[in-house]
Amino acid sequence: MSDFDTVIRGTLVNEDGVTEGGYIAIRDGKIAHLGQGAAPSAREVHDFGSALVLPGTIDGQVHSRSQKDQEDFVWSTRSAAAGGVTTVVDMPYDAGALICTADLLTEKAESAAKQARVDFALYGTIRPSEGPAHIDAMAKAGAIGFKFSTFETDPNRFPRIPTPLLYSAFEAVARTGLIAGVHNENDECVKVWSDAVKATGRTDYLTHGESRPPIAETLAIAEVYEIAEATGCSAHIVHCSVGRGYELAQAYRAQGVDATIEACIHYLVLSEEEDVSRLIGRAKCNPPIRSSNEREKIWKHLAEGHVTIVSTDHVSWSLSAKSSPKMLENSSGMPGLEVLPSLLLDGLTERGLPLTHAPRLLSTNVARLFRLTDQKGSLALGLDADIAVFAERPRIYDPSASGHNIVGWSPYEGRTIRHAPVATFQRGRMIFDGTNVLAEPGAGRFIRPTVTALGGAA
Repeated sequence: MSDFDTVIRGTLVNEDGVTEGGYIAIRDGKIAHLGQGAAPSAREVHDFGSALVLPGTIDGQVHSRSQKDQEDFVWSTRSAAAGGVTTVVDMPYDAGALICTADLLTEKAESAAKQARVDFALYGTIRPSEGPAHIDAMAKAGAIGFKFSTFETDPNRFPRIPTPLLYSAFEAVARTGLIAGVHNENDECVKVWSDAVKATGRTDYLTHGESRPPIAETLAIAEVYEIAEATGCSAHIVHCSVGRGYELAQAYRAQGVDATIEACIHYLVLSEEEDVSRLIGRAKCNPPIRSSNEREKIWKHLAEGHVTIVSTDHVSWSLSAKSSPKMLENSSGMPGLEVLPSLLLDGLTERGLPLTHAPRLLSTNVARLFRLTDQKGSLALGLDADIAVFAERPRIYDPSASGHNIVGWSPYEGRTIRHAPVATFQRGRMIFDGTNVLAEPGAGRFIRPTVTALGGAA
């Protein structure tokens, strides 16, 4: 009689170290035993040799519904499974529906559950005209956190939250025990400098970065952390493109503020002069991709432990929304779920950094941030057996070849990617076999944080 349902063998890579010749034994979807050497018996055994076995990635920033009738969860979570991502945290800025009440959050959770192939969690937000009135109810409905913006992309779909209202919202979020995540660009600065750039008549790739210079970003970061210090709220910067932002986060942490900060994978891989110059609109995102010098500053902060998590800020705009020769006319954002862990592992390897950074930045810290540590985020006893396996199989990335994303373009197209996902497991069940996504729509679950709304940690 088998001791366990499944055993997975390989090189285990956890936040606290690397175990060669290790194994994970799984029972009832949970990690039941970990070890090295001879493994116990199981009904199903997967031996991956020396391949890297990591906790499944939790992508802390995904936009599945930014473009109506485009991607949705049926495709975003397919890309996730094929990339070694076992949980996606989805943003509240859906086309046609700002997720700003408990009813809207519940409706989204129910509809996404019918489509999702991996687990998912949902951010909530507020409508400026309603203020923080619905924050408590959204927390009770299972919101993973609350997302706000200091910049107005769209008054209905992606509104700016003015400073006094942001203060009130942080006070309300602090009572829930959850995080307040903020899109960090100063609205007044961006609008003035965007108008100035447009007045020149230029349309080249440099105009985007010039319209949103680093100071617009760091001013917003300082505002967010000052409000966090005043309210006691956990404040999270959802993307930072410049080294100075990570310095600010570290300084506020030293003062006792719960100040966390996120690096999107494109800020670690791409640069303005090398990539935006050739990709034009396909590389447009907010905040903008900066110089290679800024990219290396972020890597330095990552090596020193100043980056909290790494995410994609994934959105699969149709190519028509990303192909204007006039840089500022393009939609902002890009897909990345299919290659997130692979690109980070490549970067760590190329720079001689410990592979343990990968599970910390992609899983363990993400679980801490979103209050999921009793459910996910590590290769540890009692947690969901969400596991991703990677091997060195260099290939030229062709986003149209896999069939696992709704758009056939990527800013990483043509790049040699060394690490490839060879298997993904959700609760011990294989959902990607290295070629095919095996999970059907509806296999994923709606994940709630482990906090009692209005009462702190459970």
